Amino acid sequence: MIRGLPATVWMLGAISFLNDAASDLVYPLVPLFVAQVLGAGPRALGVIEGLANATAALLKLVSGTLYDRFPRAKGWLVAGYGLPAIARPAIAFAGSTLTLGVLRVADRIGKGLRSAPRDALLARSVEPARRGLAFGVHRSMDHAGAVAGPLAAAALLAGGMGLREIFLWTLVPGVACIALALAVREPPGALAPPERIDWALGTLPAPFRTYLAIVALYTLSQASNLFLLLRASQLGVPAASIPLLWAVQSAIAMLLTTPLSSLSDRVPRLRLVATGWLLYAAVFGVLGAAVDTLAGIAALLALYGVVLAMTEGVEKALVADLVPPERLGTAFGWFHLVAGLGLVPASAGFGWAWERFGAAAAFGASGTVAATAAIALLVSMHAPAVRR
Repeated sequence: MIRGLPATVWMLGAISFLNDAASDLVYPLVPLFVAQVLGAGPRALGVIEGLANATAALLKLVSGTLYDRFPRAKGWLVAGYGLPAIARPAIAFAGSTLTLGVLRVADRIGKGLRSAPRDALLARSVEPARRGLAFGVHRSMDHAGAVAGPLAAAALLAGGMGLREIFLWTLVPGVACIALALAVREPPGALAPPERIDWALGTLPAPFRTYLAIVALYTLSQASNLFLLLRASQLGVPAASIPLLWAVQSAIAMLLTTPLSSLSDRVPRLRLVATGWLLYAAVFGVLGAAVDTLAGIAALLALYGVVLAMTEGVEKALVADLVPPERLGTAFGWFHLVAGLGLVPASAGFGWAWERFGAAAAFGASGTVAATAAIALLVSMHAPAVRR
């Protein structure tokens, strides 16, 4: 099924595996580092992560638009993976929350620089009929890193290694990412780039703008994954079991993303995405209701892994279907910007609803918004230009 994919797809997948292994090794340890080493609290952590993620979201549009004007991805990839390769191990030397904040922002700046050009390059590297497969392979390798990173962190902690020493070890996969990024090549066939830099949303095709508006609605249903883990803890899952449940969810996403994404090369992508969003609505609705067994919670988190496998790669393949090749960077920049910034009010609103009305209301509201977005997506299929 995956025979004959260009080397660029596999190389980008390998880079994502190494980068995510290092990133997900660091991510669960940052709260511990803030509390145990720096002596700060949740407010400092929230400010740091909020600023870092907002910076990344804005830069994705800038980098994507500039890639369309100057279509050479290697520079964006080297910078985008090089900054985190330096920033992550440098956390070992952080002595204050200010220093940690600067390093986390630098890490996310790297994400902002690389994401849109990488996705545009990935879309250009394969024929349209195999975009779902290409994005699926890439996301599967990304999820594999998300499994490897936390397991490595747990093993190193169990072996008695300190937090600062663990951060230093992320230099190894970081250097490997830079080396692979230097070897990436543009696909054959030169593009005719636009004569000027144009990041205006209004100049992109109308079907894409419709799709982006529906993605924005769906994003409002997506709270931080930390709320899922908090709900599991609230329902009685032992603390030691929560990382294992999350690793299982990532493993399911890793195994299923490629086959489900490649399915979108044979059936309408809109239907697959809408089905995934409806499954998301069901998972959140049940999580907010009467689920009180470890088996039930594990099953719901496993289904959440299926949701990720069914939607992440396909959503990006659909972006590539709706815009001309010379505007792919800008389109992916807008896609990432909307998805990234939308998480800020989504998480804030979810947390407020949980505290004000309870977990059932918060999860139920998210499920309702997701189901509404899925219906809107299905309705949009009546337009011939967006049937794919």
